[in-house]
Amino acid sequence: MLTGKQKRHLRSLAHHLQPIFQIGKGGLNDQLVRHIEEAIETRELMKISILNNNTDDRHEMATELANRADAELVQVIGKTIVLYKESREHKEIILPKAKA
Repeated sequence: MLTGKQKRHLRSLAHHLQPIFQIGKGGLNDQLVRHIEEAIETRELMKISILNNNTDDRHEMATELANRADAELVQVIGKTIVLYKESREHKEIILPKAKA
């Protein structure tokens, strides 16, 4: 679970990123989730955009995607989802320490 300070740090890092995946009218499917899991392992932080032809609730979709990809939901802003997952092999992002 990320703290507010850690989420702010990740949002600042994600600001300049471009969305890598797009969720269209088909919504979430197993193949898309699998591709996101593979990509987030190497990138740690990513943006995913929701296309206008998708009518699903974006907050519910973001929560479901984070759960299925075993990642942390950093932010949902507009039609953009920001996810974070600490990489086992390609760790680059150092999060601020959480207070005990």
